[in-house]
Amino acid sequence: MLKCKINGVEVEVKEGTTIIEAFKIAGQKIAHYCWHPGLSVAGVCRLCMVEIKGQPRLQIACNTPVQDGMEITNQSEQVKETVRWGLDFHLINHPLDCPICDQAGECGLQDQYMEFGLYTPEMAEPKVKKHKVVDLGSKIVLDTERCILCSRCVRFTAEVTKTYELGIFNRGDRSEIGTFENKPLENNYALNTVDICPVGALTSKDFRFRQRVWYLQERESICTGCSTGCNIKIYFNEEGLFRIRPVYNEKVNGYWMCDEGRNIYKFVNKENRLLKAKKGRKGEWLEMEGGAAAKDVAHHFKSLDKERIALVVTGQFSNEEYEALFQFYKKNVGNDFVYHWINNKESFEDFDGLLLRGDRNPNTKGLLQKLEDYRYEQTWAHLEENLKAGKIETLIVAGPENPLWFPDLKEKVQQWGIQLSHLIWLSSAKVQAVDEVECLTWQIPLKTFFEKDGTYVNYQGLEQKSHRIATIVPGALSLSEAAHLMAGEEYKVDMAPILKGPKKNYYVHRRGYL
Repeated sequence: MLKCKINGVEVEVKEGTTIIEAFKIAGQKIAHYCWHPGLSVAGVCRLCMVEIKGQPRLQIACNTPVQDGMEITNQSEQVKETVRWGLDFHLINHPLDCPICDQAGECGLQDQYMEFGLYTPEMAEPKVKKHKVVDLGSKIVLDTERCILCSRCVRFTAEVTKTYELGIFNRGDRSEIGTFENKPLENNYALNTVDICPVGALTSKDFRFRQRVWYLQERESICTGCSTGCNIKIYFNEEGLFRIRPVYNEKVNGYWMCDEGRNIYKFVNKENRLLKAKKGRKGEWLEMEGGAAAKDVAHHFKSLDKERIALVVTGQFSNEEYEALFQFYKKNVGNDFVYHWINNKESFEDFDGLLLRGDRNPNTKGLLQKLEDYRYEQTWAHLEENLKAGKIETLIVAGPENPLWFPDLKEKVQQWGIQLSHLIWLSSAKVQAVDEVECLTWQIPLKTFFEKDGTYVNYQGLEQKSHRIATIVPGALSLSEAAHLMAGEEYKVDMAPILKGPKKNYYVHRRGYL
């Protein structure tokens, strides 16, 4: 370990640590645009200037390694003046469009000007005009005038995805970011470039102009989009969820996440949810609360032939929910007709080489362990044979949270509707195929990962905790709550605060002083 002083604070760092990394370790602020911990060093913004005792000239912190005994500061007047000039240079041609910029409120340019700038601009010449609203592909829009040429996005496509869609074209003050001919920015990690853009040059078409960030709250969670289990931050308000971004975790996802995983917020919002429990069949549905429907199932269970009941489970739920469900099934049914519904056998073992896996379930590992613990070893072929032979007349299905990840869902539900006498469908998702089944069916709305606590085991076997944040559908149950109620037990449904009412300006409470 090397010892150094950062603005008078003594810190120890590993050999090879750069000065800018030492600033982060010491909790000291330092101006920078082009440096990002997940990318190579470019050293093009020249804002991270520091003064090193004993050296005659200022140095950039991003590309200078720490040496033992170094005393470093960015608090001298020489450094402050240099950074102010650097910021002035970067902003010479930057448009004054903060009021209409989607990045306003979380802009590195705004933040760093307030922290390190506050100069009086002396630019009298007209600003250079560049292209605006440039379509880089189906997901991202570029405003070239706002771009400060930090090259983060270019380095990302070169170093992380290795797809090389972006480059810097032209020279001098005419330089601008763009895509190569016939090569739009369409890779499955493209939206990470929006995250790392320090200004409002790159914006997401999905989020663009939908919410001002000061109307959003943010909480950390686990992505349920596949078995990688990326760490994420969810942005939401009283109207619902609006976007998802990655949170750094060295063991799981590093600094990134895939674009498909970012879409999981859509399946939490009301428009894609089963809002009320239902009992009936095609064209004859009676709506009720989720708890009432689960209790009705418990009452009906008494008249069913236990030898002709089966359970189908997806890898979408937490360890705690599997435990409660299997306990319910063991005590109230007793047979071993328990089956694992794999989302897509052909692509289940696929991996894109970066993060996204063909296993589109957050907890397949946890489910397999629980199946082993309870000695449930039946194959899917066994279920199909029993259904054809008429040996199963009641099927309990713990279905998917995102129906898109189960391409055979409609086909299977239609088949079960013909083969079964009773279907107990447990899912958070609104599924049209279930509304059209011919057999007597209970549809019980479940909570999403956003609305409940739970433990998920990713493909590596790493356990990660997800915590409830808020309630979108008040009558929804966790799978554990549904299991206890279907068992006929008295059980209190645990509910987080409900998202309702006019949205608030959350920055008022956390912005501090100006």
